[in-house]
Amino acid sequence: MSRMADMTGKPLRLGTRRSALAMAQSGHVAAAVTELTGREVELVEITTYGDTSREHLAQIGGTGVFVSALRDALLEGSVDFAVHSLKDLPTADPEGLSLAAVPLRQDPRDALIARDGLTLGELPAGSRIGTGSPRRAAQLRALGLGHEIVPIRGNVDTRIKFVTSGELDAVVLAKAGLARLGRAEEATEVLDPLQMLPAPGQGALAVECASSDASLVELLGVLDDPGTRGAVLAERMLLAELEAGCSAPVGALADVSAGESDGEEVTELYLRAIVASADGAHSVRLSATGPLDEAASLGRSLAAEMLARGAAGLMGERVP
Repeated sequence: MSRMADMTGKPLRLGTRRSALAMAQSGHVAAAVTELTGREVELVEITTYGDTSREHLAQIGGTGVFVSALRDALLEGSVDFAVHSLKDLPTADPEGLSLAAVPLRQDPRDALIARDGLTLGELPAGSRIGTGSPRRAAQLRALGLGHEIVPIRGNVDTRIKFVTSGELDAVVLAKAGLARLGRAEEATEVLDPLQMLPAPGQGALAVECASSDASLVELLGVLDDPGTRGAVLAERMLLAELEAGCSAPVGALADVSAGESDGEEVTELYLRAIVASADGAHSVRLSATGPLDEAASLGRSLAAEMLARGAAGLMGERVP
């Protein structure tokens, strides 16, 4: 008998990181599960290595640092399912766990919060812009606006306070995170993907549970959005083929659109990607289109083309 069958009528235990953003994300998922299935859900707070380390993501590797403790709790049965920011997930499939649902994606773009309501182009040369992301730092430098990029860590509130205190002129954050915290209006500019491509999977959530619990996998599947799943699959297959972790200077975004082929309606993906050197001086930027049901091969083939154009050499570079 599955664990789900044993627990009928009991609240499902949802494992979540303790940060305000993680709790907000998990709370949204918990509410959706209850609304769609009638099952009550209780949040179980779990501390991950990424939450306690004071090192920058580039120093601790990035990949999996916010995920491992949640996955351990799933495998040992202390929680029933977990919610992750999908961009934090390693690209390798974990043994014994299933990606039961990828809910509808929030806006995947990056957002600027700057002093005096300024946009990126209005910030004068020499302005100090904070980010903990090598991807954002590389693309900001590539714009050639003369800004100083400052590495920062901390939760959303901490990062915004760098600006309100005057320590920094601006910070760059994910728009989705601001929206989930009810702070989207604090963004002074939402950055166009032509300026800055987001991280693969940014704005999307991953709902994971034990693959042995088929009934729970099925129950959580009501949250799944096929378009979002296909888009992030293409982005993550590109990342995997590049053999890059989630802290690498790689941006990717797949847009879903409806079209026609031979008189039949089809769903297409338009995948854009960039690999940039840390100093922003060099980059490989390419795009490709393909059907939604070939998302994985689309990501792999675009990555292969980027590698053929020298992307691997750019990912290992450091700022002088």
